[in-house]
Amino acid sequence: MSQHYFERNPASSHKREQWSSTLRGHTFRFITDSGVFSKGEVDFGTRVLLSRINVAQLSDGGPLLDVGCGYGPIGLALARELPDRIVHMVDVNERALCLAKENAELNSVSNVQIYESDAGSRVTERGFELVVTNPPIRAGKEVVHRIYEDAHQLLSPKGTLWVVIQKKQGAPSTLKKLEQLFSSVDTVHKEKGYYIICAWK
Repeated sequence: MSQHYFERNPASSHKREQWSSTLRGHTFRFITDSGVFSKGEVDFGTRVLLSRINVAQLSDGGPLLDVGCGYGPIGLALARELPDRIVHMVDVNERALCLAKENAELNSVSNVQIYESDAGSRVTERGFELVVTNPPIRAGKEVVHRIYEDAHQLLSPKGTLWVVIQKKQGAPSTLKKLEQLFSSVDTVHKEKGYYIICAWK
C-alpha cells in the first residue's frame, strides 16, 4: 500500500532534513521528514497563500486555525507575525504534528496549540477569526469539503477562510462548495494554476 502524507502513521523510513525558508518577512528553520507533505521545501502554493493573507483585516482578537498544518509553515508564520494571537495547528499525520511542535520550539514560537484533528473534529475552540488551509487533495473531495464545512462552523460571525488549491486539482468544485456555505467568496489571486480563495462567513 502506498503511503500518503494524510495518513496518521506514515510507515516510510525516517529521513530527517533541516533547512531554512523566509515566510512573510521572517526566516524560519524547519526540520522535516519522509511521510510529510513537501518535505524538501515550503511548497509553491503555501508560499503564494502566505503572501496574500491580509492580517490587517483581523480585528476582533480571536484565535486562528491552520487545518492540515503539516510540519508547520503556515501556522508558525502567522503566529510569529501575530504574537498576541493563539494559532491552533491541526493535522491527522502524527509525524507531521511532532515536527510542527519541534519546529515551533526551534523557532521560539510559543503562541501555538498543535494537536491531532481530522479536519475540525477535535477542535473544541470556537470563534476563530481566520481559518487557513492548503487542503490534502489526495485525501479526496469528501475530506477536503469536510474541512470547508468544519471551518464554517468554527469561524466567528465575521471570520474568513483562506484556501489555496490548484485549478486542475479541484478549484472549480471548491468554489462551488464554498459558495454554498459562505455569504461571500472571492478568488483573490491566481498564479501558475493556483487559486487563492477567501470566503467570508
